[in-house]
Amino acid sequence: MDARSWAPGRWLCPPGVTLLAFASLLSCLLMSGQAKVYSRCELARALQEFGLDGYRGYNLADWVCLAYYTSGFNTAAVDHEADGSTNNGIFQVNSRKWCRNFDPEAPNLCQMYCSDLLNPDLKNAVICAMKITQEPRGLGSWEAWRHHCQGKDLRDWVDGCDF
Repeated sequence: MDARSWAPGRWLCPPGVTLLAFASLLSCLLMSGQAKVYSRCELARALQEFGLDGYRGYNLADWVCLAYYTSGFNTAAVDHEADGSTNNGIFQVNSRKWCRNFDPEAPNLCQMYCSDLLNPDLKNAVICAMKITQEPRGLGSWEAWRHHCQGKDLRDWVDGCDF
């Protein structure tokens, strides 16, 4: 096939779509280099060091259970919602209200970029989760916690972990 037979109007993918797909792939590859999937006890120890045990009346088991059911302990987890918002990081913090993503008009109540929540050191994720937990619903702000953790015996989530 010579170059003259390839008509510009017959592209398989429009150039903008190709560029967007490439940018998405590149960002995934860059983030995957920084991703960390914690073990249950490793996460419990890290959250204890951040002072989450007893924070707003929730124990470490609540936080570990929440992290498991939201992200599978994966700091780089990103879930795209139908409304265009994203859930980000180990606690799946939503960009609609809590962090800055693509919508400059979003409230950004945690005062950080959503990408800051994907860091394996957990600092920003914990700061933002603490802010969310200050809301009247507490951990109940997360549907995953309400359905899988609230009112259940969660001792197994931290059982056998050395603190």
